[in-house]
Amino acid sequence: MKKRVIVLFGGNSNEREISVITGMLAVNLLKEACDIVPVYLLPTGGMATGKFRGPADFKRDAKVKLLPVCFTEGGLLVKRKKLRVDCALNCCHGGMGEDGTLAALLRFYRIPSASPDTPMSAVYMDKILTKVVARGLGIPTAEGVFVREEDFGQAEKCAEELGYPVIVKPARLGSSIGVKVARNGEELKQALQLAFRLDRAALVEQYLPGKRDINCAACRMGGATRLSPLEEVFSGEDILTFSEKYEAGRGSKVPADLPEETAEAIRTYTRQLYELFGGRGVVRADYLVVDGKVYFNELNTVPGSLACYLFGNGLTVCRDFLLSLLEEATLPAEKETVVSGILDGAVFSGRKGVKKR
Repeated sequence: MKKRVIVLFGGNSNEREISVITGMLAVNLLKEACDIVPVYLLPTGGMATGKFRGPADFKRDAKVKLLPVCFTEGGLLVKRKKLRVDCALNCCHGGMGEDGTLAALLRFYRIPSASPDTPMSAVYMDKILTKVVARGLGIPTAEGVFVREEDFGQAEKCAEELGYPVIVKPARLGSSIGVKVARNGEELKQALQLAFRLDRAALVEQYLPGKRDINCAACRMGGATRLSPLEEVFSGEDILTFSEKYEAGRGSKVPADLPEETAEAIRTYTRQLYELFGGRGVVRADYLVVDGKVYFNELNTVPGSLACYLFGNGLTVCRDFLLSLLEEATLPAEKETVVSGILDGAVFSGRKGVKKR
């Protein structure tokens, strides 16, 4: 019997359309080997399934019939009928799909997941917490400060201390959305105004001229951490832009041409960042390399195309990679629950109790 898999994609985030592409890639690669139920997280809330064939079914004028679904214990409820689910694959980029909310729901409803869990997702979604983790592990990052909207007036002083140019990033967005380089106070103000339209906080960070963009993916297969070859992504701009990532970029090279010492540092950092949270699913860690020095940039817990391409070329290789991820899908082992028996007592007392009067 085929394994029944729900593939989750969409959601209310700035990366929704990229998520649709990743989700439909997974659906079409896996549909022959598994009983696939595509689950689209609607931008307005709720979830639905349907006879989706590809990204074109999600254009504004598309007329695909949507069938509402919701989670239930161990599966999905569709037309009042429960579908038992063997595992879930999260293809939601950004928003509550990637920040740990969806992972928490899957665990709550006891649906095994082939994707990162809540703690890893929540921490690495937030660039502020990500820097805290990296520094705790002794992994180098670019110097930066965190600015919330109410601290807007202090941002220019912080930027001057870092030294222009600086790079401004919304704290919880991906795909280079809202990321700007500021070379003076006026550009800083404009960059922060954009960041605060998109997010509640921003990271103002030292800009590293001459940097090289290097990626390394990690996953868990056969009970062990597996790392991808390193990828260098080429850019013609100050930063790697959304357009270069998804539309008209300059391409990439795998494996990246790096000294072995530099490459080994990146592999070591990626393994540390992944295994710190008991890694599950596939992630992609992004680095900047300047004059041989490595700076950790960010970690994506739902990387574009689920980073399939970093583990080999061809659709068959990508399919087998996703199938291997599904084989690792598990529920966290439940520990013994202590029952105090306090509710069986006739009288509640104590400082934190409800006294019977």
